[in-house]
Amino acid sequence: MHKLLVPFDGSEPAFRALSHAITLVREGGGGSVHLVHAHPEPRVYGEIEVYLSPERVAELQRSVSESILAGAEAVLKEAGVSHTKDVLVGHLGQVIADHADSLGCDGIVMGTRGSGALGNLLLGSVATKVIHSANVPVTLVK
Repeated sequence: MHKLLVPFDGSEPAFRALSHAITLVREGGGGSVHLVHAHPEPRVYGEIEVYLSPERVAELQRSVSESILAGAEAVLKEAGVSHTKDVLVGHLGQVIADHADSLGCDGIVMGTRGSGALGNLLLGSVATKVIHSANVPVTLVK
């Protein structure tokens, strides 16, 4: 049985990583997938503060995160794989690695590049940070 954490940002590599995690769970005789979408702490400053409170910005970010996770949840439901989901806030690589520890996951399965501004680099900066911060095996899916 596998208990796998899958960071998910809606990108093609994230969908491929999710598919790989589903395969690992099935081949391992069952288990679960724990989806996470992580984003940095929102920064509200300058003139935008007049229109949006920090609480409203956090609410909007959570809403966007939930909609991103919805696509992955649909795939997991169709596959019949048990899953949970969480939205994480903080330094991306570290909060992902810490969450895997707190859930007692056996591993992390994630895409090599995401949908961020640096997504086209050889190996995404978030993936690199997770590799260096994780206490469990990390599988990167291209």
